[in-house]
Amino acid sequence: MAGLSGTLRRTRWRFGLITSGIAVLLAGVGLINAGAAHAAAGCRVAYAAPSQWPDGFTANVDVTNLGDPLNGWRLTWTFPSGQRVTQAWNATVTQSGSDVTASNVGYNAALGTNQTASFGFNGSWSGANNAPTSFALNGVTCTGSVGPSTPPPSTPPPTTPPPTGNPMAYVAAMQPGWNLGNTFDAVGADETAWGNPRVTQAQLDAIRAQGFNSIRIPVTWSNHHGPAPSYTIDAAWLNRIKEVVGWALDDGFYVMINLHHDSWQWIHEMPTNRTTVLNRYNALWTQIAAAFRDASPRLHFESVNEPQFANSSGDAQNAQLLHELNVNFHRIVRASGGNNATRMLVLPTLHTSSEQARINELTTTINQLNDRNLIATVHFYGYWPFSVNVAGGTRFDATTQQDLVDSFDRVYNAFVARGIPVVIGEYGLLGFDRHTGTIQQGEKLKFFEFLGYYARHRQLTTQLWDNGQHFNRISYQWTDPELFAQIKSSWTTRSGTASADQVYVPRTGSITAKSLTLHLNGTTFAGLRQGSTNLTQGTDYTVSGNQLTLTASAVTRLVGNRAYGVNATLQARFSTGVPWRIDVISYDPPVLSNATGSTASFAIPTQFRGDQLATMEARYADGSNAGPHDWTSYKEFDVAFAPDYPGNRITLTDTFFDAVRDGAAVTLTFHFWSGTQVTYRVTKSGGSVTGVTG
Repeated sequence: MAGLSGTLRRTRWRFGLITSGIAVLLAGVGLINAGAAHAAAGCRVAYAAPSQWPDGFTANVDVTNLGDPLNGWRLTWTFPSGQRVTQAWNATVTQSGSDVTASNVGYNAALGTNQTASFGFNGSWSGANNAPTSFALNGVTCTGSVGPSTPPPSTPPPTTPPPTGNPMAYVAAMQPGWNLGNTFDAVGADETAWGNPRVTQAQLDAIRAQGFNSIRIPVTWSNHHGPAPSYTIDAAWLNRIKEVVGWALDDGFYVMINLHHDSWQWIHEMPTNRTTVLNRYNALWTQIAAAFRDASPRLHFESVNEPQFANSSGDAQNAQLLHELNVNFHRIVRASGGNNATRMLVLPTLHTSSEQARINELTTTINQLNDRNLIATVHFYGYWPFSVNVAGGTRFDATTQQDLVDSFDRVYNAFVARGIPVVIGEYGLLGFDRHTGTIQQGEKLKFFEFLGYYARHRQLTTQLWDNGQHFNRISYQWTDPELFAQIKSSWTTRSGTASADQVYVPRTGSITAKSLTLHLNGTTFAGLRQGSTNLTQGTDYTVSGNQLTLTASAVTRLVGNRAYGVNATLQARFSTGVPWRIDVISYDPPVLSNATGSTASFAIPTQFRGDQLATMEARYADGSNAGPHDWTSYKEFDVAFAPDYPGNRITLTDTFFDAVRDGAAVTLTFHFWSGTQVTYRVTKSGGSVTGVTG
């Protein structure tokens, strides 16, 4: 993503930063497949409790199979402090005394070599909450290594060879794909400049084991070559790129390399410095093409990432300049011979946009080149208000879905329908630039579920943008296993969802039935479960059409003592795909307090009382919009404001106050996911801010 990576590297977090004080436990576990004699056995288990509260905690468990493939698994451990599992997801968990057994569910029974099954649970504790010290799997106590009976596979997962002369089949074989982001594209001394670790073969093996068939390796060359006229690429840098590309090819990946942040560092100057930019661009591609002339056909080149131009005269000039870059790139690579004579080449639209005008411009270029071995590429980060959480775009609603449909339909009609394959070279949500919590969990799950489905429907290959915040490149774990499970499921099938993943129950007063709308997405509803216990239809819940209703008696049981926060977690299960998690939450309306501070540091003391913040409006006394993005009253999450749940406060940023009139009172309306709205008033006076309750 051009120009955004500086923010991205600051928002990455690593598996193992545990707020509850429970350590991450990495244990070698013996794995035995009961159905296979003499199978090599071994695994790695990561146990972590990312959150803890009085009497309760949430734990995540990742089991990585290091031995021969398994079909069915059972993980056992003993709690050292008498903890109890209360709800679980992605595994069937039972407990007898302190002994716990977690067994696979249907969709995660198969564990190939180096593949990971992830599950989690909520638990209760009293006195102490110490982590288990050992595990056993399928009855075998932890060994810490792979058994010697059968050597572990030394070859990567099989990949279909590149189909000869069939570009559509070639790109279909690339699905799904992943970006090695914020690494070789980093603007700095080397691949670690933006905080990611040095790439290793083991990292690539681990991501390959997640099911990805292609890898996009963005490369920024601007800091790694000499001066004009030769612009000689640093030998060490080029050799390092060749090394990692070689590892990826050996792993069976289809591999893409490009000119990445060069686009906004110097290529954008082409309108006013055409000759210099073109000479530099041509010199780099001449050297890159020569270096990879004889590489596997599974390697393909992308001319430039997110092309853009500054100080141009408008769309016509932009189109002509990008056409010139793409045509020169094509000419240089084809003329270099070897496998480059027929290598698949990737051409972007301006800004890698899916707008119709940009698609039309690329269509003109592809028609002129008259080369079957071309791939069109665009990027997709969703409908902007939803993607960043601004202008009230808190939900994956009909508008957000239609934006995706329209984008994918346009590239399908322009390219795929004519036999020109398309790669969505990056996809995600722009709010992830800050952190993945900018967009509410259930809403983002619905976005990724639908994206995967509709990309399949339109025969588009997708490559997930990962700057290090999704797949941890040290622990080889997903920071949000639930999100990845939804993404992975969408590669092959649809999953049912619902109107929300939260049911809010007032902490005081009588308890009533609670309803959600099911989004079946072509599946059938298969039942509701709490942990390993199936809830009873008719007694615990009813289904009428697409309405799922929890009965008042079931809600009463689920909320228990009605402590603030998540009291129970349910799973709505469907005929295909992953289950839909539903948190049952007790809450009271949040309480805000008066505060003083500065424009650089202002926070509203907040008792959230089980609720969570969705968005914030800002208006002056006359009803006009206040703050940045003054075309809307709804401000941008994590840019103008942000909740701090552990700190019991809501912060307002200097970005917000920079766009507020001095001396003019601003009424803030905080919208919470329970539906509660709370008003508050702030007034800026120079560098000081006063806040009072509404």
